[in-house]
Amino acid sequence: MTNPPHFKGFKPIGLPEENNPVVLNYEEYEAIRLSDFELYSHLEASQIMEVSRPTYSRIYESARRKVAEAFVLGKAILFEGGKVFFDTEWFSCNSCGCCFNHPEKEQRINNCTLCGSTDIEQYTENTHLNPSEDRCICPKCGHEKIHSPGVPCRIEICPACNSQMVRKGAPHQHQNRNCN
Repeated sequence: MTNPPHFKGFKPIGLPEENNPVVLNYEEYEAIRLSDFELYSHLEASQIMEVSRPTYSRIYESARRKVAEAFVLGKAILFEGGKVFFDTEWFSCNSCGCCFNHPEKEQRINNCTLCGSTDIEQYTENTHLNPSEDRCICPKCGHEKIHSPGVPCRIEICPACNSQMVRKGAPHQHQNRNCN
C-alpha cells in the first residue's frame, strides 16, 4: 500500500454521534479499493498486496462485513491500523499529538495537518517507544493511561472529565509502520 486514504473515515448523516465506530484496517481498505474500485481479481489483488490469495480473501471478507455492519447499524467507519507499510514519511505534532504521513515526497512539510502547528517532528528508524511509555492523554485535564494496543486513543474517554483522549508523544512503534 503506497498511502492510506486521504481521509480518516465516514459518518452517517442524520444519526446522533456514537463512540463505537467500525474500525477498518488499512489493509481492509486496500482490499476493497483493489477489488471493488480498481476491479482486480482476488489473485491479482493478492499479488499487489504481496499476500497469499486465501489471506487476501479473508482480508476482503472482513472488510466487506465491517462496511455492511456500518451501513446496516448506522455506525461511523474509521480507517487505521493493521499490518501495513506506507512508502511515505511520518510526522508527529508536539502541539496536538496528531500523527500524519506526507504523501508528497517532493514537497517539504512545515505544519501539522490537523492543527497547523509548526512544532512537528519526523519519525526516523530510531524513533520508537517502550510499550510502557506508550500512553493516551486527556488534552483538557492531563489524565494519562497506558495505551491499549489496537484501540485508538481518540476512542478512549477520559474518566476524569469525559473528554476524548489523544496519543501522547510518538505512536507505538510508528517507524513508518502501523501495526496494532
